[in-house]
Amino acid sequence: MKRTHLFIVGLYLLSSCQAEEGLNFPTYDGKDRVVSLTEKNFKQVLKKYSMLCLYYHESVSSDKVAQKQFQLKEIVLELVAQVLEHKAIGFVMVDAKKEAKLAKKLDYKAFEEAAEHFQPYIKFFATFDRGVAKKLSLKMNEVDFYEPFMDESIAIPDKPYTEEEIVEFVKEHQRPTLRRLRPEDMFETWEDDLNGIHIVAFAERSDPDGYEFLEILKQVARDNTDNPDLSIVWIDPDDFPLLVAYWEKTFKIDLFKPQIGVVNVTDADSVWMEIPDDDDLPTAEELEDWIEDVLSGKINTEDDDNEDGDDGDDDENEDDDGNDSDEESNDDSDDDDE
Repeated sequence: MKRTHLFIVGLYLLSSCQAEEGLNFPTYDGKDRVVSLTEKNFKQVLKKYSMLCLYYHESVSSDKVAQKQFQLKEIVLELVAQVLEHKAIGFVMVDAKKEAKLAKKLDYKAFEEAAEHFQPYIKFFATFDRGVAKKLSLKMNEVDFYEPFMDESIAIPDKPYTEEEIVEFVKEHQRPTLRRLRPEDMFETWEDDLNGIHIVAFAERSDPDGYEFLEILKQVARDNTDNPDLSIVWIDPDDFPLLVAYWEKTFKIDLFKPQIGVVNVTDADSVWMEIPDDDDLPTAEELEDWIEDVLSGKINTEDDDNEDGDDGDDDENEDDDGNDSDEESNDDSDDDDE
């Protein structure tokens, strides 16, 4: 696939030159510009160009046909390198066998294969633009992990990486402190609960109060990003218009204003933070205190169950008393009949 892309790029460049230079195809001037990259000259070559295009190839056999084919590919590379020389774009070849260590260091195949484990739920991006990498503070061959709503990324340690190392790191960090429930992965998110519960926040980003509440949630998430026991599921009701009425009925809440509560994933029992009105949203500190009570078990969905259970016992006792009265009445009736 890489080779195909290479030739397509070469032909595209030739056609561009044809249009710009009056139908004259550029011809190879004989100057060697394509470099065979090794560990020794790697840093020197890297400093020379603003962008570096790599061509990986297997070691060329002694077969004349194979050598001829390789020479043709090399000429195409030389011609492309000649056309793009003024843009400080360099072309190098890497022998995957002779320079196996370097090839592993430069290749991002492990990154591609690791990405397949998490698609489409976690997105993987690669950049080959030095300017973009600089803006992201991304070093060569480094993989940075960005948690949703966080300002800073986490660099995966110990590069170069294997596929297994990247997968292991992402699995360890894939549950964000604050995550948005999305239609495309809502079931996966809901199944990823912590001890059978979810801390759920409803807030409309398009609504001023909802936006303000979401910013408070982000602040709390950033301040507690190192807490492995905390994961808040943010739901924007606008994303699920057909479920709004169901959620309001199930949780007994008004989704026209921001809400945050703890939900039991087994029976949908829930307890919600008291927010008097939209003009009196909780501060980040108040929200943190409430969340701490949830994580410590001080606030939990079982409290309501216990109260309901007590009510149920009272009802049963009343029923028993009623049955006794009925039996006594029946006995009296029998006596009267006699």
